[in-house]
This record gives sequence, structure tokens and C-alpha cells, in this order.
Amino acid sequence: MIKHIEIKDTVLHQKIKQQEILYGRNRKLKIYGTLHCKSGKRMKKENRVFFNSAQQSKAQGYRPSGHCLRTAYKKWKDGYI
Repeated sequence: MIKHIEIKDTVLHQKIKQQEILYGRNRKLKIYGTLHCKSGKRMKKENRVFFNSAQQSKAQGYRPSGHCLRTAYKKWKDGYI
């Protein structure tokens, strides 16, 4: 997990380009999504963290974004309601 406030933009872009970072998540709301998610782009920098596996987030109690991961979100929602 890489906190957005602790990494320089050039290093971040390099890691994204090399596909070391595939997802972002909101630490406070416990939501994860793709790097292209409209909701994720509006997130405060201090709440944003990056990682490379959706399984990692699920194991830590995060839920999928309803915007960019609709299928995974629907499965998550149906499993909890």
C-alpha cells in the first residue's frame, strides 16, 4: 500500500505505467476502485492509497466502488443485503 501524500508524482506515474499500481482506495470510506474512476479522482489526496490487487482490499474489509466496479459492487451488495 502506498499513500498518495508520501509519494512523488513522477514516481507514482512510473509505477502506474509499469502496472505496479492498478487500484486506488479511500482509507476513510473503505472503498476501492480503478485508477480511472471518476469518484476516485475527486478523493482527497490524504485519504487516497494505491495498491495492485483487489483481493488485498477485500481481505482488509474494503468494498468495490459502485461507479467503476459495478459488477463487483453488485455482488458485494447482494452478499450483504
